[in-house]
Amino acid sequence: MINKILDAEHRLLPLPDSPELAQALNEANVQTLLMVYVHLTHDEGMLEQFRAYIRPPFANPPTQIPDEYVRELHEKLRHVLITPGAARTEGPPKALVAKMMSVGVGEDVADEFVPMSLDQNGFDLPAPRKETKGYVPPPPGFKVLVIGAGMTGLLAGIKLRDAGIDYITIEKNSEVGGTWWENRYPGVGVDTPSHFYSYSFEINPDWNHYHPQGHDMQDYFVRVADKYKLRDKIRFNTKVTALHYDEAAKIWDVTVIPKDGEPEIIRVNAVINAHGPINRWKWPDIPGFDSFKGVKLHTAVWDEKLDLKGKRVAVIGTGASSAQLIPAIAPEVAQLTVFMRSKHWVIYNPEIMTPVSEGVKWALRYIPHYREWFRFRVFWFAADGLYPNVVKDPAWEGNDLAVSALNEGMRQYALAHMQAKIGERPDLVEKLTPDFPIFSKRVVMDAGWYDTLKRPNVALETVGIERITPTGIVTGEGREIEVDVIVCATGFNLAKMTGGLDIKGRAGHDLNDEWGEDDPRAYFGITVPGYPNYFLTVGPNSAPNHAAGQNLISETQIHYIIECMEMAFAAGKTTVEPMMDAYNKWNEMIDARMKDMIWTHPKAHSYYNNSKGRIFLSFPFRLVDYWTWTRKPEREAFILS
Repeated sequence: MINKILDAEHRLLPLPDSPELAQALNEANVQTLLMVYVHLTHDEGMLEQFRAYIRPPFANPPTQIPDEYVRELHEKLRHVLITPGAARTEGPPKALVAKMMSVGVGEDVADEFVPMSLDQNGFDLPAPRKETKGYVPPPPGFKVLVIGAGMTGLLAGIKLRDAGIDYITIEKNSEVGGTWWENRYPGVGVDTPSHFYSYSFEINPDWNHYHPQGHDMQDYFVRVADKYKLRDKIRFNTKVTALHYDEAAKIWDVTVIPKDGEPEIIRVNAVINAHGPINRWKWPDIPGFDSFKGVKLHTAVWDEKLDLKGKRVAVIGTGASSAQLIPAIAPEVAQLTVFMRSKHWVIYNPEIMTPVSEGVKWALRYIPHYREWFRFRVFWFAADGLYPNVVKDPAWEGNDLAVSALNEGMRQYALAHMQAKIGERPDLVEKLTPDFPIFSKRVVMDAGWYDTLKRPNVALETVGIERITPTGIVTGEGREIEVDVIVCATGFNLAKMTGGLDIKGRAGHDLNDEWGEDDPRAYFGITVPGYPNYFLTVGPNSAPNHAAGQNLISETQIHYIIECMEMAFAAGKTTVEPMMDAYNKWNEMIDARMKDMIWTHPKAHSYYNNSKGRIFLSFPFRLVDYWTWTRKPEREAFILS
């Protein structure tokens, strides 16, 4: 059974029969209210009554829930919420939960998805590890160093403390948040839906939009750091530069440099590298770049004091950051010239800028289990339901711009949106229509992107850049466009996964030599032979590039890392390292599956590829596969010492 109606945040029943409750019932998602009602009453009859009228988003044609059914649901749920003793005190059995999930989203939720869904949507909240039966404490003095205090680093701190493992976190910035502390450009936001993009055990009910803006994310991580009292374990304004393994002592010597200080060495038993790849931003390699006399900046290091009003601005790049930035600054600049280096498929999501109503926020805060069931609904439609889009259908005989009938349908959906927005501008349609399958590289969300490109003060250049001069940019056609500001939305160096760290393991292993500039490999994307107790996060071939879910991957990886440590502790050992055979078999499986994925299509080229064309970033299986496989490490796959 899952959580009772008295949860950790004391959302108690009965609720007052208030205007706020009435507003919440009126504005909240009907399917989610149905789940709450059944959760509190176990009334399967209501599930059957609604079943025929609930379909997934974008179903064609959509099915409208009858008004009388909605009124009946509101009345019944209101009674349960305000009447003492009307709600069941025990949660529904898991068989009923599985049925609720399928009815709630209007499609089959197979049994294999239920455990992950319960875990990731806050239903199954485990007790701290050190309070569970069979807990094995770490050896006296055992200590972990965590690199980074962003999403994954903060999570590591919370879970290490829950496991009774001492740790210290090293953070190069002056505040927590990682990429959301650093990225402050106008319009910065998140592609992942808000109500899934938080920790499963700390679901945020207070998002202002259905897709969070950058400051919303930063505020969330600051609140998490304060609530869980993480700051006393974080050394801010300090950078990690080297990790050297002392094989005789089974200790990592970690070199850190405080801001304006001298290097020092911290000796720890294990390292969790949570520095993340989305902060190693890169300038474009363009002749004359350093000669420009105006203002030059990257989206990842935005100058919040910069005033663009009346300026002539050039933006280099048309990926996700650019598509957020350009609509935000176009109304205030005199002229905006956008230099497109590569095309991107653009997807329309009507919720991308939609504010969350006060009634929905009230429901998320105060109605028991509304936030968990709403999160499940959001999660379901942003997760493995999208996986078929990125799998090649060997029987597909259509055009070479798709890999399956489903993928072609999504391509047509994107093309229809393009026509609806810029069909009257055939010049833009020609410039913007990609010649590769949709989802073969990261898609861009349309939050005003197409509308902005039609503005009279915006020009889209596609002929390339020949060079940069002190006063502007010379195009491939030899035209010089004079500008006052150059903004580089040119992405990050994801392939260099050592991130500039000097990492030396046992017996002469050097991770920079082994991986080179852009060919990282690991076991489960987490551990590497030759580097005992060195744990990666967001490592090679672990990115969920078919769906939203980096928060899910972060939780899964930190769970697995602590399981690995506890496996060693239970055996009376202190170090864990993958065996070469397990590492090789894992990577062979990844490479074999990658041949079936859209990212290896001949027309697909993106930052998922390294210089040799290998897909080093993407995980070619489903989220549920990764979650399931990482519940516990396989003992025979590791060397313990």
